[in-house]
Amino acid sequence: METPKIFESEYRFCLILWEHEPINSGELAKLCQKQLEWKRTTTYTVIKRLSERGVLKNENSMVSSLVSKDEVQAAEIDEFVEKKFEGSLPAFIAAFTKHQKISSTELDEVQRMIDRYREEGTQ
Repeated sequence: METPKIFESEYRFCLILWEHEPINSGELAKLCQKQLEWKRTTTYTVIKRLSERGVLKNENSMVSSLVSKDEVQAAEIDEFVEKKFEGSLPAFIAAFTKHQKISSTELDEVQRMIDRYREEGTQ
């Protein structure tokens, strides 16, 4: 199943949901009012819209996600790399490192990720 597209304001809403789920819709509306300055009706509209798109479920006023934060982030990255770099991860990394300072600690962490990925691929 393809991860549904989540727009920026919806993503900020989902961050709240992921942190507190499962959560009563009324409590979620209060959190959104406090953190996003949304009206209660806005929260309920977003709950309905995301429910219809398969991002979350709202059963008996309890809201929980059907898609994880990791899945959403991975889908966004895939879309970004595909659109901006013609699907080339090396082109993305080259562009990123050209304009970003990367510390030795970060480079070591990235190298460990690559090594772990290689090990998993050979098993």
